[in-house]
Amino acid sequence: MTEPIVPVSAVDALSHRPGDGGPGERASDGNRPGAGESAGPSLAGASRSARLAGDQSAVGQPAARQPAARQAGAQRAIVESDRDFSLPALVSQLHLDELLREVQDRLEDVVSTRDRLHGLLEAVLAIGSDLELRVVLRRIVEAAIALVDARYGALGVINSDGRQLSDFIHVGVDSATIDAIGHVPEGRGILGLLIAHPEPLRLVDISGHPASHGFPANHPVMQTFLGVPIRVRDEVFGNLYLTEKRGGGAFTAEDEGIVLALAAAAGVAIENARLYDETRQRERWLEATAEITTALLSGTDPGEVLCLIAQRARELARADVAVLALTSADGRSLIFEVVDGKHSDRLRGTVVSTSDSLAGEVYTTGKAVVVEDVTADPRVRGPLGEAADLGPAMYVPLSSRERTIGVLAVTNRAGGRFFRARDVRLLEAFAGQAALALELAEAQRDSDRLAVFQDRDRIARDLHDLVIQRLFATGMLLEGASRLIVRPEALDRVRRAVDDLDETIREIRSTIFALQAPQHPDDVGVRSRILAVIDAVTTSLPFAPSVRLDGAIDSLVPDDVAEHLLATLREVLTNAVRHSGATTLDIEVEAGQEVSLTVCDNGAGIGDTTRRSGLCNIAHRAEELGGKCLVDSAPDAGTRITWRVPMN
Repeated sequence: MTEPIVPVSAVDALSHRPGDGGPGERASDGNRPGAGESAGPSLAGASRSARLAGDQSAVGQPAARQPAARQAGAQRAIVESDRDFSLPALVSQLHLDELLREVQDRLEDVVSTRDRLHGLLEAVLAIGSDLELRVVLRRIVEAAIALVDARYGALGVINSDGRQLSDFIHVGVDSATIDAIGHVPEGRGILGLLIAHPEPLRLVDISGHPASHGFPANHPVMQTFLGVPIRVRDEVFGNLYLTEKRGGGAFTAEDEGIVLALAAAAGVAIENARLYDETRQRERWLEATAEITTALLSGTDPGEVLCLIAQRARELARADVAVLALTSADGRSLIFEVVDGKHSDRLRGTVVSTSDSLAGEVYTTGKAVVVEDVTADPRVRGPLGEAADLGPAMYVPLSSRERTIGVLAVTNRAGGRFFRARDVRLLEAFAGQAALALELAEAQRDSDRLAVFQDRDRIARDLHDLVIQRLFATGMLLEGASRLIVRPEALDRVRRAVDDLDETIREIRSTIFALQAPQHPDDVGVRSRILAVIDAVTTSLPFAPSVRLDGAIDSLVPDDVAEHLLATLREVLTNAVRHSGATTLDIEVEAGQEVSLTVCDNGAGIGDTTRRSGLCNIAHRAEELGGKCLVDSAPDAGTRITWRVPMN
């Protein structure tokens, strides 16, 4: 009977160590393994040999001739040897698989990092390939979304005071949703936290942060968040916001590092775009200045040039309203002469004081001022401060050669773009050049007027020294010859000729005074004002009245006397036109040691009417000035009114 084979347990196999002398492992002292060797491998080799031989035992004898006990022991030894060899190898194989999987994971990470770095480089090239600032900002947001696989992204530009957002470029939200929300963020809540503390911020749940203010109605659902600041020359330009990582996961530290690297490159691209934009803006301002200077020096009407200044200022400052305010004659107020843009009809003609208004402060100090909201600043007076739809504004003086002639102001709509320091510098330079051009144009007009006045003076001298003297000499000859004339008819003719010569001399003298009168449109002389009153009142007459102006009326008649003179002339002419029914009307004004006004008509006369309030008024005016008023009238014989007052 053969000996049964006893199975070896897994515990025995795992606890068996080579050389312990277990079953099938007994060896004589002479066959004991040497130092550093074990019996396990030899037995394993024997087992492998037995399997290869098939019908051979471990010692080379046929299996059929071996005793059953020895055959069972050999089989048991083979089983123990095989188990003793395969389990440690299996453990080692498992360790190797883990190492291979770890290497594979790390290789995948390396490939992913390489791809992301490649994407980052492509993004840097993309945002630096354009110099339009608005385009660059949008490309930055699009690149950030692609790099971290976010659903929504935005870039908020911080305003000049560093407390709110002046611009907000968003990607991922459609225009219909934006319209439903109603307004772009202003920099509160989480966005305001990044403005106050410009450091990277990662959130798993936006609503769970203490600084969160929630979302407005119709806003898309957003949970995960990653925000990093964008710096330009150590100045925080704005912040880059990313939300809703695709796949539902949170943003990782690696995402943060990638976006920080993009933000650093974006700062350089933004600076380049800003420099390019500033250069183009300067070119536009210079072109506008050249256009205004050319218009002024070519003789264009100053009013049209002022409109051009306001229009170009509004366009180049990218504003909604431009106001050009000029100082009044007394220098105590500013008048909104030209308004371009919104509310132009409402704002034009506004008068503000130079002592208690923002425009007056800029005019007095000669320094530019920027305000965040014109409706909230108590210094902004008049309709401009009451316009609820206007907000940021900047005021600059119109100054040249230490002389300020007015103020140029531009304003944006409420919630619109804030004006930065570079905007102020450009508008100041433009205003200074415009003021200089206005001053040069005024100097040119003064020079032209001076040339005209000099020419008129020459003509007046020639008329006085040549024509009048010759006429006077001719009159004297005729006067002397009249004594020699015997026939009455001839004598009468000579005397009439002498009278005509005297009248001609007086008319020439009046022409000389008219040539020497001021011609500036803002400095209308008394002579011109007298003629204007006569034209206005006698327009309805079927005939032209006779007008005679004698003496240096413009230079001799004081302003207060001139006001009374004009009022008297208007009253007398009105009565003559309405009530006299005259067919002739003679008007004479003479200035010498006293000024006299004589109006004579051939009408029906004043009559016995008891209503003489007009005549009483003109008589009272003459008495106030130390003069007198004489009225000579008869029925159907006309009326003669003489109003005479001293110059002093």
